[in-house]
Amino acid sequence: MAESWSFLDAFEPNFRPLVVIELAKGTKEETIKWFTKRIVDKKANGGAQLLVKPLVTESGDENIYLIGASHLRLLLGAETVGLVKECNDNSMRTFTYSSRKTFKDFADDNHNFLTMAECQYIIKHELENLRAKDEKMIPGYPQAKLYPGKSIVRRLLTSGILVQIFPLHDREELKKLRQSWYGRVKVGYQPLDEIRCYFGETIALYFGFLEYFTFALIPMAVIGIPYYVFAWEDYDKYVMFATFNLLWSTVILEVWKRICAIMTFRWGTLLMKRQFEEPRSGFHGVLGINPVTGREEPVYSSIKRQIRIYLVSLPFVCLCLYFSLYVMMIYFDLEQWALDYHEENESNFSNLMLFVPSIIYAVVIEIMNRIYRYAAEFLTSWENHRLESSYQNHLILKVLVFNFLNCFASLFYIAFVLFDMKLLRQSLATLLITSQILNQFAESLLPYWLQKRHKKRMKKRICSLKTDTDLSLVEQVNLEKEMGTYFGTFDDYLELFLQFGYVSLFSCVYPLAAVFAVLNNITEIYSDALKMCRVYKRPFAEPTANIGVWQLAFETMSVISVVTNCILIGMSPQVNALFPDAKMDLILTVALVEHLLLAIKFIMAFVIPDKPRDIQIKLARLEFESLEALKQQQMKLAAESLKE
Repeated sequence: MAESWSFLDAFEPNFRPLVVIELAKGTKEETIKWFTKRIVDKKANGGAQLLVKPLVTESGDENIYLIGASHLRLLLGAETVGLVKECNDNSMRTFTYSSRKTFKDFADDNHNFLTMAECQYIIKHELENLRAKDEKMIPGYPQAKLYPGKSIVRRLLTSGILVQIFPLHDREELKKLRQSWYGRVKVGYQPLDEIRCYFGETIALYFGFLEYFTFALIPMAVIGIPYYVFAWEDYDKYVMFATFNLLWSTVILEVWKRICAIMTFRWGTLLMKRQFEEPRSGFHGVLGINPVTGREEPVYSSIKRQIRIYLVSLPFVCLCLYFSLYVMMIYFDLEQWALDYHEENESNFSNLMLFVPSIIYAVVIEIMNRIYRYAAEFLTSWENHRLESSYQNHLILKVLVFNFLNCFASLFYIAFVLFDMKLLRQSLATLLITSQILNQFAESLLPYWLQKRHKKRMKKRICSLKTDTDLSLVEQVNLEKEMGTYFGTFDDYLELFLQFGYVSLFSCVYPLAAVFAVLNNITEIYSDALKMCRVYKRPFAEPTANIGVWQLAFETMSVISVVTNCILIGMSPQVNALFPDAKMDLILTVALVEHLLLAIKFIMAFVIPDKPRDIQIKLARLEFESLEALKQQQMKLAAESLKE
């Protein structure tokens, strides 16, 4: 591979813009020259060996640059990042330039061998790996310090010199994807392979999970409709529904692991090796030596971080949880007031007033969740985690704990303290439906409306300009750079996690919960597709082999649902009738059944393989071949050394 770099040249006759870099207005000329030179410099000189072209408009501003790469450069980059592609014998292997002819659909003149998303991912990887050599600062900005090995792009971002980096949309491909994805209402599967090719594996996996979860909810919804019609007020009959709920919540998560493995194996990400994590851009500390890499980088005491976590973050989270419980008690006071008002003035208006406290509480919950999210992000950033994965895990833990208590504490209180099944049903229905409406409005409808207004203004302004550059490209870049940034699938998974909680924890009391969840998810598929294609900038593709920590979050919720449903079954008049004079026996029996069900759940998780048998065999064969190839290489080197 090292020999191949020498054949690369910075000149490419057919320049194809893939990524846009926007610098701050008024960026110094020496900074721009230095940065663009580092981008186009050869790899041997510490550059990225990419192509750069300024986007010049009539105003003369040269703060926007288009980044591309030659076909050969992208192929070598594919080997560097460890992309896995399909071979001619239908096996999946890590791409290498030397064995390029063995890969399916490869040809020297086939520039579509790598998808546009893969090309943009390669360019992002190369830009992020542009590192300072002997520079002590960003030229022109003495306050922006550098040290050997520091990521130049990350320093430019934290210094405010680099405003943003984003991949360009492919208008033709996006049009085709929109048509097949949400262009017409249809009953069928999403084009997950096309979504993966355009947006990458992380987003494709989210939509795959959303689709799978929606289909998995259908049995619950089908059972829930007649249950609602024939046994609405008969709480004795929710035992059967709760029992089905227990099995359902366990099986669907185990089956998803297998489906996820099938998809990611087909896409190649199941085979990709985990790369060494670099320090996240927000990480800061005293300059020191990394004992693993031997490179200079910021070092921050883990003791200081633990002090920040346990003496500041933890008390703050506990305070927020207390405040959430305090708001919950205010909600119950409002419920009591509404009930007293209804008893005094029995009318249609008083009937409606019974739902007002739950609606207000649902809105307050959404507002509190969003405010807390900002506080959690600030705190987690302040904790100064070195790695992005550590930052994400701490953030997810903070957000999940608060959201769980904030959304479900009132339902637990009603079910297990007040023992009021009628109020539980009313509160569950109101919280579920209100949160779904608010999320659809805040996440999709409002951003789409704002983006449409902005797009009209931008088109009028751009059309008034006279420029020699391709107007369609100028228009596209100017429109896309003003679009909102998609910050990942965190909020989308969080919404599904809370929905799973509403359905699995208490849906036996309100059997239509699964029905509303299915209807919401169908509209969610279309609204999320719309916002990905029309509202936000195109995100960079991120290879992934699973849904990460969210799998553990959903499994934890399913364990809690086993406990909740067992207690609900134990509270039912049917079961209570079996233990008329022995409440302790009832409690012990419920506890025994709950432990047995948890044991069955864990046995099922152990017995059902995470990967299908054929994929296990293929992975084992690839590992065997890799070891054999390594052995042959070592034997060859040993033979050569003996000759010498």
